[in-house]
Amino acid sequence: MPENDPSRAEGRVVVAGASGLIGRALVASLRADGIAVTRLVRRVSAAPDEISWDPATQPLPAAALEGARAVVGLNGATLGHFPWTRRYKHDLVWSRIAPTQALAAAVRALGDDAPHFVSSSAVGYYPSAAGVTFTESSPRGDSFLADLCGEWETAATRGAGDRARVSLLRTAPVVHADGVLKPLLLLTKLGVSGPIGRGTQVWPLISLDDEVRAIRHVIDNGLVGPVNLAGPERTTANDLGFALARRMNRPYLLRVPEWALKLVLGRDAAEGLLTCDMNVVPEALTASGFVFSHPTVEDAVAAAVPA
Repeated sequence: MPENDPSRAEGRVVVAGASGLIGRALVASLRADGIAVTRLVRRVSAAPDEISWDPATQPLPAAALEGARAVVGLNGATLGHFPWTRRYKHDLVWSRIAPTQALAAAVRALGDDAPHFVSSSAVGYYPSAAGVTFTESSPRGDSFLADLCGEWETAATRGAGDRARVSLLRTAPVVHADGVLKPLLLLTKLGVSGPIGRGTQVWPLISLDDEVRAIRHVIDNGLVGPVNLAGPERTTANDLGFALARRMNRPYLLRVPEWALKLVLGRDAAEGLLTCDMNVVPEALTASGFVFSHPTVEDAVAAAVPA
């Protein structure tokens, strides 16, 4: 890169997956504070702050990360596409593993000069277990989604090597119109929403604003290892449904049975996303002084859905 390239600015952050919901918000937040961002794009680069890459076919040159403060990997096909066919589950895995391996290899190549590697994962790492609280030290589950998260995290840590600073963002579903609320908004608007399965299962959730602030907190405070990005309050599926219905002034009555969810979405998707029961707490974040802007599900819904 030329010496006067703005992407070489001190404190620069490299973002892979910058076109997604979280990536767009993160890039906007960093730039609003005057922090230079380099985006890794899967097309011909069209601006000085873009670097073209194709992690499935060629390695990422280590020079792309040289001089950066952090590199954030947010790649991955959406979990919200249904049903999870065998082919789509393959896409879910490799859309995460291949980019993570490429980023990790570039980090390893830079050795002691490598940036902080902040790699995505998900709360699906944990098992579904009613009445159990999961912290960053809790064991991995044995579902498809848990295995995916485990392989994803291994690609980051093993690929980057023992000398690298690696953070693993175990992110909860994001309360946003393009996140976990997407399939619920239309049903609620039509007045046909209601309990999903039992409805009492605990769902870890986080607002988009807190997600972005938490990622920046991880970078600013040098947190390494797994970090749960989930709100601090215990929330059930019914809590989210009621909060959304109240916000939209609609009823919340019609139950969707578990067997129907499994039939329509597939067992792995239904059990991994909708009927799972996991109380995930953000122990690492709160212990490091992070304060949530939207600690309750009502706060998160209010931030995501106009009154």
